[in-house]
Amino acid sequence: IWIFHGFYAEEVLVGNLATMSTSERIKAIQKMPETMKKKREIRNKVLKEITKKSKHHSTQFSGCAQCLQGAVVSFRRFGNTLSEYFHLLRFWHKALKIIGAEFGTSVLSYFIFLKWLLTFNIFSFLINFSFITVPQFVAAEPNNLSFTGLELFTGAGYFQQTVLYYGFYTNATISKIENGPSYNMQLAYIFTVGIYFVTCFLILLFSMAKSFCRNFVNPQTYSGNASKLLCTWDFNITNEKAVKLKQKNLSTQIKEDLTEVNREVLNFSVTERVVRTVIHLVSWIASLGTAVAACAGVYFLSINNLKLFVKGHKNDLENQAAMLVLPIVASLLNAFIPFFYSWLGHLEKFQTPGHHVYITIIRNIVLKISIVGILCYYWINIVSASESQCWETLVGQDIYRLVLVDFVFCLLGSFFGEFLRRIIGTTVCVSLGLPEFDIGRNVLDLIYAQTLTWIGILFSPLLPGIQMISFSIVFYVKKVSLTMNCQPPRKVWRTAQMTTSFTFLLFFPSFVGVLSVIGVTVWRLKPSEECGPFRGLPSMYAAVSKWIEILENYTASKWVVWIYHNLITSVLFFFILSTVALIITYLYWQIIKGRKTVTKLLRKQILN
Repeated sequence: IWIFHGFYAEEVLVGNLATMSTSERIKAIQKMPETMKKKREIRNKVLKEITKKSKHHSTQFSGCAQCLQGAVVSFRRFGNTLSEYFHLLRFWHKALKIIGAEFGTSVLSYFIFLKWLLTFNIFSFLINFSFITVPQFVAAEPNNLSFTGLELFTGAGYFQQTVLYYGFYTNATISKIENGPSYNMQLAYIFTVGIYFVTCFLILLFSMAKSFCRNFVNPQTYSGNASKLLCTWDFNITNEKAVKLKQKNLSTQIKEDLTEVNREVLNFSVTERVVRTVIHLVSWIASLGTAVAACAGVYFLSINNLKLFVKGHKNDLENQAAMLVLPIVASLLNAFIPFFYSWLGHLEKFQTPGHHVYITIIRNIVLKISIVGILCYYWINIVSASESQCWETLVGQDIYRLVLVDFVFCLLGSFFGEFLRRIIGTTVCVSLGLPEFDIGRNVLDLIYAQTLTWIGILFSPLLPGIQMISFSIVFYVKKVSLTMNCQPPRKVWRTAQMTTSFTFLLFFPSFVGVLSVIGVTVWRLKPSEECGPFRGLPSMYAAVSKWIEILENYTASKWVVWIYHNLITSVLFFFILSTVALIITYLYWQIIKGRKTVTKLLRKQILN
């Protein structure tokens, strides 16, 4: 009887699922408290039931409708089969699981952040290559410069007359066939870059909101201590290696949660508090003074760098080698000053590793963003007003060298900072032991590199492709260096909120600063007269205004003109939009506060 009852209940379930829409059916199956194997069996039975019904009513449909119905079912089956095996193709999934199990979520957060930045560069490279570079190949002229190999390091010489830089792109309307469809390179250039930055802005906002909600608003929903111990084991895992890896991962997460719960609050005497405060003040004065001195050195070197450019575009070995002085000095400052900041952090003796990491990150972000800010001031106010024939290409070459040298120093940092440190700690001075992975310094290196890439997109459209390759190499180098040279953190601590901090730092000041630089360049600066797609215009944005004037003569395009005048160029529209956003943010924050208050009251009632 029980067997018959179970069979009948399953038949009723299959019949009900067959009547649902595709999205409703998928959600219903996902919510079932069954194993993955059982869910797949139910899904296959539902698909068979749908196929039977379609054959039963085949007489009511025409031949075309039957073919369409069969194609839909086949496509649905193909999609379901593809989704089953899609998890096997997830990027670096196995490597991330191993890192999380061996070194904890603090180190894992760095590699997840690196992978996330890589997707930004892949997306940027694809759209730039598709909508800017490929059309330029049609109108490209032959390159008469000789290739010596030094251009790979300096970015000058042969590369000046390639699609790598802004100055090579034409300002003409490209048309392969006479009286055929044409391609406006000016509009394609500015709209491609603009749409990419708008997309990045929305992705960053969504990621910050999602991470903030998960880690700050209701963290217990996602990281319950009891649920990890009792409810997170996947009984479909049968492979011995996978079982051991899952055990290590859960063990590390539970240790992190217990450390967070059992954290002791140290009570210091008045004298100890005064001494600690003095140490903190001296450390901050030393760190800020170092950042100011580094910025001054970069500024004077950049002025000297411009003189080399203005001398002429000669393929002289000494001139091209001298161009590497600025990026090498900037990378040296970014490489060695963070070690000084880490030493200051150890001197201050913070109560938790999290405080040490966050303070180190703040000091590093001040240093790196200050250096980038000085370089942006130099590019916008000095290079753009120089006597160079194509100042945009000069900026692109500067950024190319900075990105390349920063990548080289990142690899050298893994060798000297981790490999040699392991040799010293295991042979020369055994008391030092193995080094720990410096999360703050490595994360800020990624943010610095991504900031340079975002600035360089306007002057070197293919720069994201170079950064894409460098990030891929950095991932594997850091992974190998981590497993061979580093030890897990001595103090286990939970870092669920660290990903939110990384995303926020990427958004502000990095992305917001880049938008400011791009905005000034597009709206205020005059393009070069002899190169680039915007030559001869008072500003890059003038290409859009000129296009709108042309559209005003066409009745079918009046709606585009109306949107441009009443929304895009309207100060009132953006004021209303900002007001609505602030109101929504305020209401959302009040809801969060109310939810927290209710949660506290419920906890008190339960305890009572």
